[in-house]
Amino acid sequence: MSDQKNRIPTFDDVLEAHERIKPYIHRTPVLTSRFLNELTGAELFFKCENFQKAGAFKVRGACNAVFGLNAEQAGIGVATHSSGNHALSLSYAAGQRGIPVTVVMPHTAPQAKKDAVRGYGGKIIECEPSTTSREAVFAEVVAESGAEFVHPYNDPRVIAGQATCSLELLAQVPELDAVIAPIGGGGMISGTCLTLSNRAPEVTIYAAEPLKADDAARSLRAGHIIADDAPDTVADGLKVPLKELTWHFVSNFVSDIFTATEEEIIEAMKLTWKRMKIVIEPSCAVPLATILKNPKVFRGKRVGVIITGGNVDLDALPWT
Repeated sequence: MSDQKNRIPTFDDVLEAHERIKPYIHRTPVLTSRFLNELTGAELFFKCENFQKAGAFKVRGACNAVFGLNAEQAGIGVATHSSGNHALSLSYAAGQRGIPVTVVMPHTAPQAKKDAVRGYGGKIIECEPSTTSREAVFAEVVAESGAEFVHPYNDPRVIAGQATCSLELLAQVPELDAVIAPIGGGGMISGTCLTLSNRAPEVTIYAAEPLKADDAARSLRAGHIIADDAPDTVADGLKVPLKELTWHFVSNFVSDIFTATEEEIIEAMKLTWKRMKIVIEPSCAVPLATILKNPKVFRGKRVGVIITGGNVDLDALPWT
């Protein structure tokens, strides 16, 4: 990774990203649920990135990276490795600019996400479901093609793009006490930290993680990155470990990381479908699951909850 890609993104990068990606994304709505407010004792404001272009927040970072390329690099194309949402988001962004895109995906990735990648014009190369395999196969792809690597989260362009989500949220919902988002590699939570630390430093930032993939929570407690190679969880978007850039934000700005069991995640997902009538992925249900599990932390507070995506394989729902 070059020095430019190693740099910590700034709030100016967020403002530039906000303008750059406007033509290619939705300003997603914020929804509330009286039932869930009464159940949790908190006022919950759900930022619904499941209604985003390509069905996930990751299109923000992907568009910022793709439309920030110069003409020469854009002509060669872009590449990434991803379990799904970044792959299809980068494919969407590349398609909007008309440039080639190759993605390395684990063969276990949800079929719905593979179909979406191909639908947007992306070329898929499959790998084993581990970070080691993913990165090894990807290195071969880049060496052969020379494509620009757009990392799913450890990239300042991507983090700045993801930060535009919480920038919108602050404009839509004033006087929040806290914001909580899922954490895997940490791109969304890093963007959230970047925006809130500059625009609303009084807002407490929490992250939510599957207990079976709790490397970020253990990292925060240990004070250094702990990376699991191939965790097994229904929350397929949260299996990857933190990296240097995202660790910077997590270690400096995240107050706590809460975990939820597989059963708690699935129940929160079902509850959201049932009560809010919206389609969300298992990964997006983790924040609600942890709010339900830790009521004393959130009771009486105005809490922004980032729903990160809605790309669900309807033929393989986790409760069927």
